[in-house]
Amino acid sequence: MTDPADPTAAAAATTASHLARNLVSLRRTRSLTQDGLAKSAGVPRSTIANLESGEGNPSLSVLVKVAAALGAPIDELLASPRALVRHWSANEVAHQTKGRGVTITQLVPEPVPDSMMELMDFAPGAVMGGTPHLPGTREFFTCLQGRVRLLVAGEVYALETGDVFAFPGNLPHSYQNADGVAPARGVSVVVLAKAGT
Repeated sequence: MTDPADPTAAAAATTASHLARNLVSLRRTRSLTQDGLAKSAGVPRSTIANLESGEGNPSLSVLVKVAAALGAPIDELLASPRALVRHWSANEVAHQTKGRGVTITQLVPEPVPDSMMELMDFAPGAVMGGTPHLPGTREFFTCLQGRVRLLVAGEVYALETGDVFAFPGNLPHSYQNADGVAPARGVSVVVLAKAGT
């Protein structure tokens, strides 16, 4: 039983409670059983059960393994129940120009493990070379407006509005607005390969 006069013990109990709640929520969101999470994290199932009951006192090593298995940062596991919200105004969202006439906007301004999501605006006739990634990386491009040509490993692919195209992200590739008059727009989602896999 926690001694209410001991602020350190009270803080530890509160953190354990947050960890228990967040762990159950994240595990269920990812459709994992306690057993499945334990195997993925390389810890005994009893460890997961203890953490979810609020009775666990995990080492940093265990927290790192569990967070990695859930694809979540450790601070998300330990966060308090209040809603963690943030509003970015349009001028706070990062924009950059690449190639000739392509504006890139980050769709998610916070880091997302193992992925990149960008909105791409193409001026008429715009061209941009893509950055090759590690083997095993998968790229998806959705054409939202206009017509975009992708050149992947020497092959040309024409995309119309609404088309989705996937390709290995380690191959040389480039983008081009296929229209010399109208702008084009698309979304690029890159699922990064993990180093050493």
